[in-house]
Amino acid sequence: MNETILVTGGAGFIGSNFICHWLEKVPSDIVNLDKLTYAGNAGNLRSLQSDSRYVFVKGDICDAALVRSILDKYKPTSIVHLAAETHVDRSICTPAEFIRTNVYGTFILLEEARNYWGDLDDSEKALFRFLHVSTDEVYGSLGPQESAFTEMTPYRPNSPYAASKAGSDHLARSYYHTYGLPVIITNCSNNYGPFQFPEKLIPLTILNALSGQPLPVYGDGQNVRDWLYVEDHCDALRRTLERGKPGQTYNIGGSSERKNIDVVKTTCDLIDELRPNTTLGSCWKQVKYVKDRPGHDRRYAIDSSKILQELGWQPKEPFEMGMRKTVKWYLSNMNWVAEIRSGEYYEWIRQNYGGR
Repeated sequence: MNETILVTGGAGFIGSNFICHWLEKVPSDIVNLDKLTYAGNAGNLRSLQSDSRYVFVKGDICDAALVRSILDKYKPTSIVHLAAETHVDRSICTPAEFIRTNVYGTFILLEEARNYWGDLDDSEKALFRFLHVSTDEVYGSLGPQESAFTEMTPYRPNSPYAASKAGSDHLARSYYHTYGLPVIITNCSNNYGPFQFPEKLIPLTILNALSGQPLPVYGDGQNVRDWLYVEDHCDALRRTLERGKPGQTYNIGGSSERKNIDVVKTTCDLIDELRPNTTLGSCWKQVKYVKDRPGHDRRYAIDSSKILQELGWQPKEPFEMGMRKTVKWYLSNMNWVAEIRSGEYYEWIRQNYGGR
């Protein structure tokens, strides 16, 4: 088989970055299956419109017949499963969609992949991989002095989103142990970078700061996350797909623990430097503490020593440099922002953070 990668959710934040990264590094073809929900944007991959190596298919991973037809037509050598509902706040309000996409959708993909893989010859089977991309949120919350999550940390999901991803992880693992499907699982920390939908902390802060809107910070702002620049994550996924062992899990972290309020402060400092507002002054004045969300995990931290030792990967982008690149990208791509900021987006912000 010619090397072809099927990517699910490739029009989303991580997916679109991964596809561009992969095509830059690897001489192969990519088929992108994406439903184009509110957070999926085909325009993220506009630069690939004339690239013969790239094919886009609009569709739902829950559609078994569609998934089967794609596998039969394009004969992928690997599947990179990124399609997911990911925003914790939305999962609290509408958990059913998270269960449908993240659990049932993953089941459909695994089942169709199992049937497809079973019909391959032995040499093709040996090359095939199913890479299931997940989150560190499945591990639950850490105390201030607790050791970082390892691949052996028990699952303790605390939100409907985290529980749905935990369920999909367990399904993926079971398909390796029961059927022999060559599944690899990755669990990553908080990503940031270009093309991230502005419901997440960093792009929301950037865009609200520019428009003079409040910068919402949950609770006391002391919740800690490990921040991973999206290009580093894409590099780790490529390394895992190329060298990872079926049946294994690899944690992918940025080695950059930061309190949420410090992330907002860093963002404000960069906005003040790169796009100062002489009328309003520092955008730090726009910070608004809002009621904490239910079940808000206090701290996440990733131990990435396994992927370093076994696959030779480690993050390259320091947080400060990655943040500068991210802020500059949004400042230079306000047309992209205008395209994706729909009425539905503004209604969501108004309901959850009290903004416009």
